[in-house]
Parts: sequence; C-alpha cells; structure tokens
Amino acid sequence: MADPCPREPSSCDCFVSLPPASAAREVIFGKNSDRPRDEVQEVVYFPAASHAKGAKVQCTYIEVDQVEKTHAVILSRPAWLWGAEMGANEHGVCVGNEGVWTKEPVAEEEALLGMDLVRLSLERSKSAQEAVQVITALLERYGQGGSCKEEPTPFIYHNTFLLADRTEAWVVETAGQFWAAQRIQEGARNISNQLSIGTDITSEHMGLRQHAREQGWWNGQGAFSFLEVFSLTHQPVRMEAAKARYCAGQQLLRQHSGQITAETIMTILSDKASGICVDSEGFCTTGSMVSVLPQDPHLPCIHFFTATPDPSRSIFKPFIFVPNVTFFHQVQSPTFGDKDPVREMPRFQRRVDRRHNLYREHQLVLYTMDHDEHERQRLQEIMQKFQRQTLEAMKNLLAGSFTLKPQELADLFYDCVVTELTLYRQEVPCRGREMEVRSRDH
Repeated sequence: MADPCPREPSSCDCFVSLPPASAAREVIFGKNSDRPRDEVQEVVYFPAASHAKGAKVQCTYIEVDQVEKTHAVILSRPAWLWGAEMGANEHGVCVGNEGVWTKEPVAEEEALLGMDLVRLSLERSKSAQEAVQVITALLERYGQGGSCKEEPTPFIYHNTFLLADRTEAWVVETAGQFWAAQRIQEGARNISNQLSIGTDITSEHMGLRQHAREQGWWNGQGAFSFLEVFSLTHQPVRMEAAKARYCAGQQLLRQHSGQITAETIMTILSDKASGICVDSEGFCTTGSMVSVLPQDPHLPCIHFFTATPDPSRSIFKPFIFVPNVTFFHQVQSPTFGDKDPVREMPRFQRRVDRRHNLYREHQLVLYTMDHDEHERQRLQEIMQKFQRQTLEAMKNLLAGSFTLKPQELADLFYDCVVTELTLYRQEVPCRGREMEVRSRDH
C-alpha cells in the first residue's frame, strides 16, 4: 500500500532570481534535492543525439516515444533512476522538480516520474516556455505515477517544477494530469513542496476548471485560484513544515533583493536554520545545483553541482557546455544492468552499493567533521577556500578578465572533481578513515 503522507520530512527547495533582484544581468537558478538520507546522487552528462524515427526511450518505469533529436544535458539524479532531480541543457534551460500532495489522489500505477519529466523536458526544449509545453504534453499523454523511492513500500507524489532560461522563469504545478503554469519575468521566486500559484495563471490544462467543478472543489464563481482549489483542506505536518521553508526562502530572497548572485543562492541552499538545508534522521539534502544564466547570449551559462550531500559542507563545481566534454566518472555510480533492483520484479527487494568515488571520500570528510571539532573547522576552511577560488574564477570568466582554452573548458568539471578528491585524500587524517571503516563494519 502506498504511503502518500510519509511521517519523515520530505522536502526540496527551488529558487530563481531575475533582474532587478539579481545583482547583474543574470538569471540565477538553484535547487536543493532533499531525498532519503542514504540515497546516492550522481552527476551525469549526455551529449546531443539523433534518434531513428519511431524510436522509443525507456524511462524509469515506462517507455515513451522518442524525438528525432535530443539536446546535450547535465543532470543531478538519484543513481537508481533514469530521470533527474535537476539539471540544465546546452541552450541554457534549467529545470528542477519537487513533490506535492493535493486533493487529486496519487496513482500507484507506474507512469512517468516527475524526475523523468525533468530530463525529458531538458532533452527536448530550447527555452523554459518550450520545456513547460514538453512537460504538460507528456503529463497529459502518459500521466505521472510510480514509487519515487528505492524501497519496497511505494512512496508517491505529484510534482511542481521550476524552469528558467536566460530571459524568464516558469512555475508548473500539477495534480494528477491537471496543471497550472505561471510565467515570471522579473524579481525572485521560490517553491517548496506546496502549491503556490493562485489566480495569476498564465496557462492551464484545458479541462482544469471543469474538473474542479465536477469534483465540487469550485463553484465556478469568482476568480479561480489553483492554490485554493487544489490544496488539501487539512494540511498534514509535513506540509506545514514546507510552508515554513517557503516563507523562510521568500524572506531570504527579499533580504538580498537587488544583490543576488550565485554565491547568495549557494548560501541560501546551505541554510540549516530555515530547514532549507535538510539534515534529519530520514531525509537530507543529497545534492545541490546553482546555475548562472547571463542575459547576454554571448556569455556562457555556468552550472554548479555538488554531487555530494549537505551543501553547507560541500563544494559547488562548475560545468560549461562545450564540445567534447571530458567524462567525469568519479561522480557516476556503478551500473547493474538487468540485475539492478529497480529492473528486477518485484522491484526494490534488495539494495546495492551505488556510491561513487567522490561520494565515498566526501562521507569520510563528513564523518571526520562530525567527530572532531578541530578537524571540522580546519576542513571547513579548506573547502570554503576552494569554493571562493572557483567562484572568483568563474566571475572573472564572465567579466572577460579571465579566459580558458577550449580543452580547459571541456575539462572544467572533471578537473574540479579531481582537485576535490585530491584535497580530501590529503587532508582527512588516517585515523578518521580507520574510525569510519570500523564504525561501518559494526
């Protein structure tokens, strides 16, 4: 039986800043992916590709019609599934999703996951608005459903999406096959596991209002608010927690309005006091992303990923779309083919070790920081120094005062991952490694 109202915290937070909220002529996108604590998130790159007419693509659970051309994408995703929690494509489109529960019941029948829709929209769109159209068309055709956790007990939710490109952003909120979308052309916006689109609806499912009337949720009089009509009448505890995070996120965005940079969004994503950076017994922030999308089309978009949990104790590493990107296997999990528990039926009857190289080393760092106060401060300073140097280099790159050769750009994310791995292996004391191994063995 599916558990549509999990007891443990379940959360994500997405942010976008457009001028005049941004400090420069940039759109800045950010997301924390908050997932089961022991779930591994990997960062993967897929180049643009051509496909035979009539081809199919296997998503997490179901096949859908493939398009003839897919765009290059970089994704941060739970290692067991096909889709992604967040990502970007070569055209400067960024998309992230979050779970949401509404009056519309969730479906146990396997269909598209919200994470599948994230990847499909990035592979098939050249703008945020086109990505909205991809998501809503696929949603209406194939539906959404299936377990969103790698566990035998189904965990199911509907989805909200935040989409951005160099010029604008969109919020798409869903309830089953029904949806509403809102266009954002200036200022800052966030979403946090709840409906937030009121009467300011830019586009919607053609049968949305009729469905609401048939269900007795709306009498057809007055302004139609997606938030008021489709939100649960009695909000469970987890939704109240989401409301608090949503308000905290709004406040942090207002506090920095007019001065928001990539570093600002990284700081917000690292904020534990607000609950935006999740660190609970059951859930934690397993991966984070921040993208800088300059409004000047001649400047590159820069996408930063942690590939590790807890952004307050992780390093955001930059990626730029260029030809011949260097493969970064150190942040990609092992594959298990037909022996993967997600492929075996019934699904998720056993667990496999999906940890990639950077995840393993980062876990040792976190263990050391948690058990040695002196080492915590020392390692935090080292990581923050590396982060500042990386951010400064990317600022200078956008300002034109710093250049990289084509091969250096292709190696950018790979080199940063290698540097981070080297840093951890040099700086984490041997006793910390021994203690962590001994603890895990027992």
